[in-house]
Amino acid sequence: MVKYFESSTVFHFTWEQVAQGFWKRYPNPESQHVLSEDTVHREVRDNKLISKRLLTKTNRPPKWGEKFISARTVRIVEESIVDLKQKTLTTYTRNIGYASVMTAVEKVVYKPSEENANWTVATRSAWVDSSVFGFGRAIQAFGLERMKKNCHKMVIGFNHVLNAMFPKAKSDDLGLGQSAATANASAVNLSSVQTGKEKLKDAAKKASDLAKAKAESLYASASCHPSQSS
Repeated sequence: MVKYFESSTVFHFTWEQVAQGFWKRYPNPESQHVLSEDTVHREVRDNKLISKRLLTKTNRPPKWGEKFISARTVRIVEESIVDLKQKTLTTYTRNIGYASVMTAVEKVVYKPSEENANWTVATRSAWVDSSVFGFGRAIQAFGLERMKKNCHKMVIGFNHVLNAMFPKAKSDDLGLGQSAATANASAVNLSSVQTGKEKLKDAAKKASDLAKAKAESLYASASCHPSQSS
């Protein structure tokens, strides 16, 4: 049975920025497993940019997998379609090395977030399969976990590249957030001060009323029992 998983990631950058950064995401601190990248084909068809690239990545199999995979690198084909009209960037990747042992296919769609037009959502789908008798399930599970780990590294590395390419956009985004937080904090503090003042006023009024009542009581008592002169 084919192993399958889905995930989604939100990048706090516009789709145009993500589409630009996509071609420059290597190298980055989290991409040390990516050894090389080469564009082997590129064309514009129906107002869409279609590209095919060849990536070479390290491939460290577990101890039990060394009997099936001896080399430490694997070739990956990456095909992409950039649709400026629909604002989508769709990528398909698959391994062409060791396909007889395991096949891994991944599809990612980058598009503007419905929540915030200045953000981009990446929806990822992945399939892993193996027909090696007796080891198929183990190989599938290994491949799936490897893809998940690489996905996590990809997100961190891609954000690193986007921050370097568009620092102002990120700082503006953070600035807005800080301004909003500051405004909220100020509102809370002002509310607290106002509440404190009201409490002090109430306490002072009660004390004043109590003192007045006692004074009136004492005055009434003195009037009813005048002192006798000697």
